[in-house]
Amino acid sequence: MSRPSATTESGPVRWLLIGLAFVALSLFLLLPLAAVFVEALRQGWDVFIKAFSDKAAASAIKLTLLSAAIAVPLNTIFGVAAAWLVTKFRFKGRSFLISLIDLPFAVSPVIAGLVFVLLFGARGWFGPFLQEHDIRIIFALPGIVLATVFVTFPFVARELIPLMESQGSDQEEAAVTLGAGGWQIFWRVTVPNIKWGLLYGILLCNARAMGEFGAVSVVSGHIRGKTNTLPLHVEVLYNEYHFSAAFACAALLALLALVTLGLKTAVEHFTGHTTKGRH
Repeated sequence: MSRPSATTESGPVRWLLIGLAFVALSLFLLLPLAAVFVEALRQGWDVFIKAFSDKAAASAIKLTLLSAAIAVPLNTIFGVAAAWLVTKFRFKGRSFLISLIDLPFAVSPVIAGLVFVLLFGARGWFGPFLQEHDIRIIFALPGIVLATVFVTFPFVARELIPLMESQGSDQEEAAVTLGAGGWQIFWRVTVPNIKWGLLYGILLCNARAMGEFGAVSVVSGHIRGKTNTLPLHVEVLYNEYHFSAAFACAALLALLALVTLGLKTAVEHFTGHTTKGRH
């Protein structure tokens, strides 16, 4: 017996919609992405590889990976704690906390960078104190990490909150009745139930952290070879008309994004099969 269609559109209409969607994706996503790789390899592999032998490029790659390696674990800890608090407890200010979690989605990254300059810059609120104690935040790694943390911290929390709400607290409550402690419940009940959603959120957070431009651009100072991340290095190379090197670095960023997308798709696929297997 054939399954009833979920829509009332005729076959030609459905194919027309599919065709329009494919054309739109090709024009605005696939074609620009392919153009990046074509331009990166236009002058051959030697020129492509040479773009990464430059000290400034190596420094940009290292700084990008380092800032992501610091920001993502911090956001993972915050995301899990925030999701646990929001979904397992009812308290005054809960809605306000959820709104704060969503704040980076609403605020421009450039504004976020300016806020950190206002706080920690030489003429900022804490600037004199930081200068007196020889602590550098703006135009240094701490400022880049702070900016990256701000723009990426909703991803893990926002992935876990709906997941943990849908699961409820029945298993945790059962564990309490059996005498389990707080940490035992967290590691043996909560974490196994959210592990795939947590991994999904970490992947999205990592992709955003490595590709962040606006906030990092403000707080980094664009010091070549020192505070330029890979996206900033691409801009510098392009503005200096080093197109082959700029597209090579851009291709590396795009490749990292594609790897993240592949991992994300694999997680979704595995999670879907796991969910089906439980029913």
